[in-house]
Amino acid sequence: MSTTLQASASAVDVAARRPARRRARFRVRGNEIAILGVMLVGLLVLVALLAPLLATHDPERLSMTTRLRPPSSQFWFGTDEFGRDLYSRIVYGSRISLLVAATVILIATAIGVTLGAIGAYRGGRWDEGVMRLADVFMAFPDLVLAMALSAAFGANLVSAIIAVSIVWWPTYARLIRGQVLSLKQQVYVEAARTVGAGELRIIVRHLLPNTLSPLLVRITTDIGYAILYTASLGFLGLGAQEPTPEWGRMIATGRLYLLDQWWYATLPGLAIFLTVLGFTWLGDALRDWTDPRTRNAP
Repeated sequence: MSTTLQASASAVDVAARRPARRRARFRVRGNEIAILGVMLVGLLVLVALLAPLLATHDPERLSMTTRLRPPSSQFWFGTDEFGRDLYSRIVYGSRISLLVAATVILIATAIGVTLGAIGAYRGGRWDEGVMRLADVFMAFPDLVLAMALSAAFGANLVSAIIAVSIVWWPTYARLIRGQVLSLKQQVYVEAARTVGAGELRIIVRHLLPNTLSPLLVRITTDIGYAILYTASLGFLGLGAQEPTPEWGRMIATGRLYLLDQWWYATLPGLAIFLTVLGFTWLGDALRDWTDPRTRNAP
């Protein structure tokens, strides 16, 4: 009798949960913004991976006889002031943008997660020191501080990457600090301490894995902004230098020809716009999916 009642209760529970799961899956499939974000990001990654196959010309080959040509069957996006094919330069620029964004996020996340987790777990002077250091960097506008650091390190792509990484690590430190502070008093953490687990093991094995969801959402959104920031530094002459096919640098030069050769600055700008938009939409979709309140809403 008892076994029968338990089986009936389990069946009812499964049946009650099944519609909610269907609704959650339906909402994800029907979320046009998420689908568009995935498509844009997937297209960018595909273009970056297949750049040598997709490019129609050498992105750095000079040809003064074809300078500033409008879009045509020979030059799909036109040419620049040195006769270089803009389509090929934009295609190769996607590689540089993704590589720069990945490097910036990797450095900023490594520094921020390490300092934020250690400070929050140890507390006291450790936590105070990390947060006051973060406050120093966050007291300045992000782009202004990145410009100053990039100019101090030297105007090149590596300096731009380091500058943006230094500017962004406090964001990740604060995010991880808040998560660790809410988790370090949980029962499983106390149990790990009781059995003699060390500080590093507790942070790595028990705390950080439970912060991956908000961290992943933040990283996805920030990839687009990392591309935008490095393009901004390139536009100001503090990032990639010629002949590197970097989108921000192309816009900076193309604005000088904007009235007569509109394609020069417009098409690299459109590439940046679509890339940032794709990562932003993807980040919003991940946030909605990983938030139980949003995911399980009727």
